Amino acid sequence: MSDSSSSTAVRSSGLARVLDTSDERARESLSLTVGAVAFVLVVLAALVTFGFADLPIAGPGSIGQFTAVASGIVAFVAFVAGLLLTWRSHGRSRIGLLDVVDIVALAFAHAVIAVLGWTLLAIILEQAFIGATVFALPSLMLAGAGAATTAYVVFYSATHMDLPLLAVVLAVFLTMGVLSSMLTATDPNWWHDNLSALGMSSNVSAWAFNITIVVAGFLVTTLARYTTRDIPTDNPKGTARVRLTLIIVGIFLACVGIFHVDDFFALHTGVASGMAVAFAVLVFRLPHWITGVTRTFVMVGWVFVAVIVVLAVLFAIQYYTLTAVELVAGVLVFTWIILFIRNAAALKQDSDAAMTQS
Repeated sequence: MSDSSSSTAVRSSGLARVLDTSDERARESLSLTVGAVAFVLVVLAALVTFGFADLPIAGPGSIGQFTAVASGIVAFVAFVAGLLLTWRSHGRSRIGLLDVVDIVALAFAHAVIAVLGWTLLAIILEQAFIGATVFALPSLMLAGAGAATTAYVVFYSATHMDLPLLAVVLAVFLTMGVLSSMLTATDPNWWHDNLSALGMSSNVSAWAFNITIVVAGFLVTTLARYTTRDIPTDNPKGTARVRLTLIIVGIFLACVGIFHVDDFFALHTGVASGMAVAFAVLVFRLPHWITGVTRTFVMVGWVFVAVIVVLAVLFAIQYYTLTAVELVAGVLVFTWIILFIRNAAALKQDSDAAMTQS
């Protein structure tokens, strides 16, 4: 073999190792590289946008706003790149329509978390440094650092994505989206009506709420497909029924954001009620569908449903507001889903360990 072909082989081997996200060192190296590239690109973008000018911390035309938007774009691109590289390294070449939906929903969730996280941090810092501005050079470095941190974390998340991490992304995304909608609501008395009142207007608050709910619904359907894959059970149809019920919960949740309560009251109320019914059916039928699930987890689900029913009764007698019932019910439902993911993972691990020992 000639020297040139030998050096080409060495370079190809090195490139293949760098792009192999199944190797932990390669993943770390790629994450750092993506962060460095994001730093350079965002610094250049900030220089073009603002020149060499001092900037306010938060608000329109601020360093906080620019960092948040730039980090959101970086997060979306970094997640898509990281997940596609991971699939490629695992030999997965074909991508179906549902895979595209999963990628877009997860990338969007990471982008929203980045935008809201940096925006919230900028607002807090502005309250700590009232009237202060950020000099030009620190502004550029802060924007680049924020984007680099976002790119590193999101790329790492994409290359290490598993069910527990996916559940955490869902919880953080839903919490930050709804909370930001609450904080930016134009009507300070929105909570007198119900939680869906956040999505009634056409302002930024309503858009944030509705988009959060719709994307959260897509994420639940994603979780449904991946969580129920290869769960050991004695019921041959149990896994399919759990998957179908979870997908129904996700679809109904997305419909809550699509059909606004002020424009489609009957349909909005119907899908919201249907989601609650589907969740209750899943909780009570779970031990029959997934026979290996622990009794402790089954009891937790029953307690959650009982609490929701009690809160609904207290609302019916006008002791609690509907907003309080919806908030508590939402927290309990998503807590149960996260716990279910953990229990499903434990079932799979125990089953694999038993098969290995036998």
